[in-house]
Amino acid sequence: MASWHADEVGSVSVLSVLRLKYNPALDGLRAVAIVLVFLSHAHVPMFDGAFFGVDLFFVLSGFLITSLLLKEFQQDGRLDYWRFYKRRFLRLAPALLLFLGAYWVFAPLIWPDLEDINQDVVVSALYLADYGIAFFDSPNTLLHMWSLSVEEHFYLVWPPLLALLLTHTARKQLWRPVFLLVVLMFVWRAYWVARGQQFYEIFFRFDTRATGMLLGSLLAVVSVHRAEWMDALHARQKYLLWLLPVFPFIIIGYAWDDAGALLWGFALAELTAVAIVIAVSKHKGALYDMLSLPLLVWLGKMSYGIYLWHYPVVRLLRAHMDWAWVVALGLPLSAAFAALSFYTVERWALHLRDRVGRGAPSAHPVATRQVAQRRTATV
Repeated sequence: MASWHADEVGSVSVLSVLRLKYNPALDGLRAVAIVLVFLSHAHVPMFDGAFFGVDLFFVLSGFLITSLLLKEFQQDGRLDYWRFYKRRFLRLAPALLLFLGAYWVFAPLIWPDLEDINQDVVVSALYLADYGIAFFDSPNTLLHMWSLSVEEHFYLVWPPLLALLLTHTARKQLWRPVFLLVVLMFVWRAYWVARGQQFYEIFFRFDTRATGMLLGSLLAVVSVHRAEWMDALHARQKYLLWLLPVFPFIIIGYAWDDAGALLWGFALAELTAVAIVIAVSKHKGALYDMLSLPLLVWLGKMSYGIYLWHYPVVRLLRAHMDWAWVVALGLPLSAAFAALSFYTVERWALHLRDRVGRGAPSAHPVATRQVAQRRTATV
């Protein structure tokens, strides 16, 4: 679900601009998020509200993408939109197209009664699933594509908007307009809730789900331009981490079609993600060690592929098995498909992306291969 897609850390071609130290705990956080999403879709008892895992992804995506953009602007005094969108395409599109191609071929064999396969594939490939689901019930059988569309719209809108803010705002004061945007987007969502709009119409749309990515962006602004504030927040993490024991109650307490989830559920989940990112930002501490466990890190690196493949897998297994078997079989199977995609098509696309990037002018030497291989994988 969402990204879920911030993987530029350690890039070969722009390391001089995007020098963000790899943090394995952030991959661990991705692993937690994708497992929560999986449990929600598997209809595991008491995990109806595990869809909040998407909000963890949104915050993390906003944080990493904005950090990279801010570093680039510091280096060059501008943002290279063409490079940004080209790199996003090469990171995300190959895996998506592989998945959609497999779905287009095999879905008619597995579900012969489906009549909307072609339409679902086209809408998903064009990243229109968020508004398509909210207002036109399309895609109907690839519902999980909505979060990828939300993030893609963020990628389209945020870089030029951030550049505009950077041009007209002092660096130390950049947090003010970004914070205002967070508040305005929360109020915008609350407005539609108060108007009584349908739950699914609010849940799936970019404009009503942008708060998480903007909140992550706000944290990035603080980290880059107000480092002393970030240090102060980290020093007070014991207060922020009280959100962690609250988070399970959010999952249990809110379910689908609950208006409270649209307001306070999303907000609490997003703040929990912020607290976790702050806590692991210094690469030390118990939470950092827990999220840096090798299995969690690997799952985090596979999380984008797992997200792509898990929904049809879960949908197929759910029709024939209890939830326990869906989890026991579905998660490893989804991870296997994700690994196959990651170590073939995605790895090829990453090498292509970095070769293309080497042609860009840079005032600094190209990074070593060892550093490049430590890039943070996307969800």
